[in-house]
Amino acid sequence: MRIPFPGALAAAIAIALPLPATPAAPDPHPTWRQPQVPQRIYGNTWYVGSRGLSAILVTSPRGHVLIDGTLPESAAMVEANIRSLGFRLHDVRVILDSHAHGDHAGAVAAIARDSGATVRARAAQARALREGGKDPEDPQYGDAPLFPPIRHVQVIGDEATVHVGPLAIRAHPTPGHTPGSTTWSWTSCERGRCLHMVYADSLTPMAAGSYRFSAPDHPERLTSFRRGIAALSTLPCDILMTPHPEASRFWQRMTARAQGHADALRDPDACRAYARLGGQMMDKRIAVEREAAP
Repeated sequence: MRIPFPGALAAAIAIALPLPATPAAPDPHPTWRQPQVPQRIYGNTWYVGSRGLSAILVTSPRGHVLIDGTLPESAAMVEANIRSLGFRLHDVRVILDSHAHGDHAGAVAAIARDSGATVRARAAQARALREGGKDPEDPQYGDAPLFPPIRHVQVIGDEATVHVGPLAIRAHPTPGHTPGSTTWSWTSCERGRCLHMVYADSLTPMAAGSYRFSAPDHPERLTSFRRGIAALSTLPCDILMTPHPEASRFWQRMTARAQGHADALRDPDACRAYARLGGQMMDKRIAVEREAAP
């Protein structure tokens, strides 16, 4: 049985739900494929995704790291965005991912092939990436969009730091949206000012069919989800980015900066606020599950 959501919660999670479309139906998420001029976020951190799906490039003179790849059909667009900034695709040494759904990991296999980059992920994430998203433990299993399998994934520890030249990007497990969901953090500097950058994974408690986060025979589902939310709330966090940019009001903040508000992207409370919303959505989800229980 699919559990209904109250209106406010449904609106909050709509941005993360990959809706199936019939051939005659309009694209339910047109911004996911909408080209976007790549932009500097801060220092050596760049936005190279589409208008509606993030792909983040962190650069250094000794190699770059790409986080997320957007949809399978958008690989060429992401690669063109990287080149248009003056970077060589073959200098992308490592590709990381937020979670193993087709709207974020979809282009990773192609970009890894074209760049020669190594894909790295935590164990739970690596399994799903190798299977192209066919993960029976995924709450959205059967509904979430699949993607080309990524056969070669290097497994890293749950709290590992990925190094490429001077870059140090740390993994933070935030399981729940998927079992392997991962938040990434690093430091970027500009004109001598260094800020804490956080690419926080989705915290929306979406599920297919009869999946229950509150299932008594799987207490780890809820425990790990809440643990990840709590961990995210404590991260040093000056600039928050998310796989769906609107979830962190990214474009509104970029527009404000372009209009002269130099610090519009910086909000030291952003991760705490994002985590609070994630906790509220989970509380509502659990309440609905319990009301629907036989």
